[in-house]
Amino acid sequence: MRILVTGANGQVGWELSRSLLPLGEVIALDRTQADLSKPESLVPIVRTLKPQIIVNAAAYTAVDRAESEEELATLVNARSVEVLAEESHRLGALLIHYSTDYVFDGSKASPYSEDDTVNPLNAYGRSKLMGEQAIRNIGGDWLIFRTSWVYAERGKNFVKTILRLAAEREELKIVGDQTGSPTSAPFIADATSHILRLAIEERRSTRFNSGIFHLTSSGFTTWHGLATAIVATYRKLAWEDSLKVKEIHSIQTSDYPVAAKRPMNSRMSLTRIQERFDLYLPEWEQCLSVCLRELV
Repeated sequence: MRILVTGANGQVGWELSRSLLPLGEVIALDRTQADLSKPESLVPIVRTLKPQIIVNAAAYTAVDRAESEEELATLVNARSVEVLAEESHRLGALLIHYSTDYVFDGSKASPYSEDDTVNPLNAYGRSKLMGEQAIRNIGGDWLIFRTSWVYAERGKNFVKTILRLAAEREELKIVGDQTGSPTSAPFIADATSHILRLAIEERRSTRFNSGIFHLTSSGFTTWHGLATAIVATYRKLAWEDSLKVKEIHSIQTSDYPVAAKRPMNSRMSLTRIQERFDLYLPEWEQCLSVCLRELV
């Protein structure tokens, strides 16, 4: 089985290059080899490689910059996704794609289900939603995983930013009125591998159904809660305390103006993915601890 992974140098793509190896031949392409800002370039790549599975882990993820680069964000997150979906359908391949909690506006008081109304607040969310819609419209066999607050041991992310700032400053001010599920890239990759095993069997026995699923760690917190946990967990794991920070203050979203509006509630229900794929979803604190052990 040949598996094509895009976004090989990204947080999730890097981990997929490891987690998918037991399933078959993994061809992981980075941006220099498969540039989603050039949708037309993807066609010959897919047609030459002829994968049985395409896992699209590439995306435009600069949420604030997308407000001024919406055309580019749409090119990467929607038009190129449409091309991959078309080529996947033509090959009879299975397409795996990652989306985001930002397709919701955050106004719901409880966790979002996969069937709740989507209403993105920013350009990034709009571009990701367009990618979802393209896949659904084209058809074929596909799975879309909406995830949230992604971090890893490598790359730029909230966990590494907090560790850097905590080593430089005695006080931090972190937004405390947005709620979501921090989710590690290694967990996403391992969960994808588990799901793919089952999906392959479902396809062989003609029991496969395409669908959208929420894929995050269990439990919820705020950005302030996450920052507090990062510092506390790091200090428990480290041989010596290299962090200067003494206070982490909770502030309101309005106190930290950014270009792109964020949903206040990014909580997502995990019932559907657990029932379909019998998947254990660890608490976000567990995954954070694993990540920090690698960073200590």
